Amino acid sequence: MTERSEANGQRLTTRETAERLGVKPETVYAYVSRGQLSSSRVPGGRGSTFDAAEVDALARRTGRRETASAPGEPAVRTGITLIGADRYYFRGVDATELAARHSYEEVVEWLWTGRLRPGIGFTAPAQAVTAARRAVGALPGHCGSTDRLRVAVVAAAAADPLRFDLSRETVLGSARSLIPTLVAALPTVGGHQPGTADPAEPAGLAARLWPKLTARLPDEPSLDALDTALALLIDHDLAASTLAARVAASARAHPYAVVSAGLGVLEGPLHGAASGLAHRMLAEVLERGGAAPVVADHLRAGRRVPGLGHRLYQGEDPRAHTLFGLLERIPQAGPALAAARDVVATTARDVPLHANVDLALAVLSVASGMPAEAGETVFAISRTAGWIAHALEEYEERPLRMRPSGHYTGPRPPQPLPPL
Repeated sequence: MTERSEANGQRLTTRETAERLGVKPETVYAYVSRGQLSSSRVPGGRGSTFDAAEVDALARRTGRRETASAPGEPAVRTGITLIGADRYYFRGVDATELAARHSYEEVVEWLWTGRLRPGIGFTAPAQAVTAARRAVGALPGHCGSTDRLRVAVVAAAAADPLRFDLSRETVLGSARSLIPTLVAALPTVGGHQPGTADPAEPAGLAARLWPKLTARLPDEPSLDALDTALALLIDHDLAASTLAARVAASARAHPYAVVSAGLGVLEGPLHGAASGLAHRMLAEVLERGGAAPVVADHLRAGRRVPGLGHRLYQGEDPRAHTLFGLLERIPQAGPALAAARDVVATTARDVPLHANVDLALAVLSVASGMPAEAGETVFAISRTAGWIAHALEEYEERPLRMRPSGHYTGPRPPQPLPPL
């Protein structure tokens, strides 16, 4: 490509401008000829560049059009996450590097605002925590963590009289309080669940989440691994739950309802619950002393081996690669790590599948004495921030634009009334 963005992203190439407006490159130059857009020639090269702010202003005036996509694959314009060749990026910055150098809350702020705020922490309002804990406490004991989180979101929404205000700052304020409220609403493993916010609770979200997942005391490497896992999982383009969240935001649902929509989809075994399947598999590998019989049982039953492969990556999932590096620093994770590598090596004899983030989460949960659903809990807490980021984008788009037309395949009318 001969055209390049200039001045730290403040100027756009013709292709980037066309994508942002949802038009063809020829239409961009038509806007220039009509005086609706100004351009500058690339010094010493071919093509033009355009001011990003001016392009965005034009998009607001004319209405953004949807980018053309492959048949059967809807496309949604987003400036949040880009997935490349075995890498992924949050607002153009390598997501694994962000997660390695910054806390979950700091990465969330970057995704929400495009600014890094070192040391930022999220605080749960006492009223919201009390309402969420009471609602969660009324559930039957057999309920899983996702059940509890869904109920906690509804309770937190009821406690927020500003939930219908969809202005950016109000939504961000609600989101900064909702995420720690969800953590606070979960029962402590083997401990007493207080009725209000804890005044002496740890500042970092990972440290507050840890006792909700296991009774074991955390060490610094374990907390680092959990915090990094939270940061890595914030967003991953338009996953199924994220699409559901954007549909809700397109209908101008408030942010709590957006998160509820995401949680509803996340619970599927092909999405957030996938790490639980990998957890059970690793536990069985450790129990039986090797991966071969466990892998064979999965294949014999016609089941795919959990924790392997990802449709968006040819090689190893970069999230898994980052987490495995941190898990190697945790002595008690050694057996679970060896079991995971045994699974990968066993399946690689026939099919070159690589580990994905579900397998890495399973290593963390097995090694830390967490239940099988712990990975799903981590996923849900983390991805709440991603759903909010997508809601903020969607609130700026045309309302109810995500309304596909049904292709009717039933009996052709008119049909007689059914008999009584």
